[in-house]
Amino acid sequence: MPLKLLLVEDNPATRLALLDVLEQSAYCVTCANDGLDGLNQAKQSDFDVVIVDHKMPLMDGLTLCRNLRELNHYQQTPLLLLTTQDLSQVEPLAVKAGADLCLAKPVEGVRLLELLSDLSATQTLYPVNDLR
Repeated sequence: MPLKLLLVEDNPATRLALLDVLEQSAYCVTCANDGLDGLNQAKQSDFDVVIVDHKMPLMDGLTLCRNLRELNHYQQTPLLLLTTQDLSQVEPLAVKAGADLCLAKPVEGVRLLELLSDLSATQTLYPVNDLR
């Protein structure tokens, strides 16, 4: 059974670019258009990994991460936050909100695929500092 990934991204062009990369992964991808849509989909289905955009309408990525961590299934699920803002500013907030990893946009496709490959093999994330 393929692993399931939830991609929460409000920008259609960014979502399509990420989908092009994710097609090469072992994950079956479901998309959400904003944080509220992402939370609703996460409540309806169990995902193995969630990739979340930082800034979105209705519910931002940090709030979504906090809300996901309150759900039983998502207490240990890897959450990746993507941002266009300065990582040194966003990363501490992301970790506090429950994200396992914070990545700068645009995300390098090869790097994202390597991270997802590692996750599909082990279903664990390395500490943020080990990835630099």
